[in-house]
Amino acid sequence: MNSIEEAVQLFESGYMCSQAVFAAFSEDLGLSKEQALKIGACFGSGMRKAEVCGACTGALMVLGLKYGESKQKSDEVCDKFMDEFKKENGSYICRDLLECDISTEEGVKYAKDNNLFKEFCPKMVESASRIVDEMIY
Repeated sequence: MNSIEEAVQLFESGYMCSQAVFAAFSEDLGLSKEQALKIGACFGSGMRKAEVCGACTGALMVLGLKYGESKQKSDEVCDKFMDEFKKENGSYICRDLLECDISTEEGVKYAKDNNLFKEFCPKMVESASRIVDEMIY
């Protein structure tokens, strides 16, 4: 199983989008999966406020592990990732992607009623993972 498939599997097994993407790549970059799951725990659902998609945040943590020693390089890869994700998906803001605000009870209900967490979010995890995979390997 490659990192992209692992990220989707982690998400579908109950981890947050941010955790799934970060943990799927962490061991290759010198951080244990257990540590990555802990670090990524508070970034899902757009930091619980429907802001930047947690899959993007997980991917940015991966890029930080890989390129974080250089501000110039980390800025460059961050911008490249965010631009590519937006180009591919239309936005990198959770509420825009889902077309609802999951920081509210009504938004969560809408997302659940429309199977967004099971049908849409895995696509965002896959997209973020694929883009970051192309950038680091």
